[in-house]
Amino acid sequence: AACTAAGPLRGTSTHERAEILTRIAAGIRERGTDIAALIAAESGKPIRYARGEVARAVTTFTLAAAEVRTQTGDVMSLDQQPGYDGRICLSRRVPRGPTLAIAPFNFPLNLVAHKLAPALAVGAPVVLKPAAQAPLTAHLLSDVVDAAGAPAGAFNVVHCPPELGEKLVRDERLKVLSFTGSDSLGWRLKSMAGKKAVLLELGGNAPCIVDAGVDLEVILPRIVEAAWANAGQICIKAQRIFVHAELWGAFLDRFVAASLAVPVGDPRDEQTVVGPIIERRHVDRISDWITEAKAAGARVLCGARSDGQLVWPTVLTQTTADMRVRGLEVFGPVTVVERAENFEHALSLANEGRYGLQASVFTPSLAHAMAAYDRLDYGAVLVNDAPTFRADNYPYGGTRDSGIGREGVRAAMEELTESKVLVLRAG
Repeated sequence: AACTAAGPLRGTSTHERAEILTRIAAGIRERGTDIAALIAAESGKPIRYARGEVARAVTTFTLAAAEVRTQTGDVMSLDQQPGYDGRICLSRRVPRGPTLAIAPFNFPLNLVAHKLAPALAVGAPVVLKPAAQAPLTAHLLSDVVDAAGAPAGAFNVVHCPPELGEKLVRDERLKVLSFTGSDSLGWRLKSMAGKKAVLLELGGNAPCIVDAGVDLEVILPRIVEAAWANAGQICIKAQRIFVHAELWGAFLDRFVAASLAVPVGDPRDEQTVVGPIIERRHVDRISDWITEAKAAGARVLCGARSDGQLVWPTVLTQTTADMRVRGLEVFGPVTVVERAENFEHALSLANEGRYGLQASVFTPSLAHAMAAYDRLDYGAVLVNDAPTFRADNYPYGGTRDSGIGREGVRAAMEELTESKVLVLRAG
């Protein structure tokens, strides 16, 4: 169906694609209450964050509608040497072809939107494998897309087991693989993808630096939410906090007290920040990592307990870089807080490990902000904001084991297309 739709979709006009995307945004907005409730029900995301995800998806499709209307190409003079006179070159971006999208459970609407909206904007059909744990939101989105008048075959949702997903990855008719998920699976799928263009948005282990001179009362709420929102099941959650020695004791006391007060429980409750972990096996994994760290000398300052699929916010200190709670992506409500002797030390601690998605620096110093931007090996450095901040229009993606390529509507449109050149000669 996607291959059949590729030609007609590529041939749609600018205004047709823009209007479809605008209608999809409106359809999500109109059904927003139902979609948010479904996200909370099937993924366990607290309703407050599910509503925020719906609002962001509306923005993502709205941005794509705007980008369709502002796409431009290049005009180049080719008379760079004798004998090349009288020629001009035009180039524009054209879709690579049908796209295979594989999305995770933690943002079952907006991370799908970040694959679908740019694809529809450039005129490429999508075959989506939604998260096995939370497929229903994608199916609801497909109803919205159909109602918006997208051509048949433009968006195809295939809820399937991993072995069929791998068959899709190998299928040469699909020209792009866009995957968001764990680094181990992402790199394995890349090895299967053959001639496809590949975009990988993989794991993270976001550091958060607290420099001397910041106002703890101002920054603490941002860091607390970045550590615990959606039970830490966010690839840019604040997993490692490195605090300047001058603020170390005061920050640690306040952070632990605030973490103890974070509401844990039913995701349908308006106050809940920490809802359930997506699967019981991950509760066991998180608990094992905490126990392992404690046995190796880490101090547990709060948390380290679970009930069913709920895990309470857990703060650790005196960790080492080789502990899994600090070196790998926990993807749960566990955060390590360590002392940095100075800003230089904090930068070196933040660059530890193999991930490079987003890093956060709280500092009153412009010089320190610019030093962090230059020296932190991450796809994005956020100054005086939590690492969980993401606007849907900026280029988003990581370095090192955090992936290749960039999302964000305009950046993704570039990734899903290739340049096509026309050379014109006078006479």
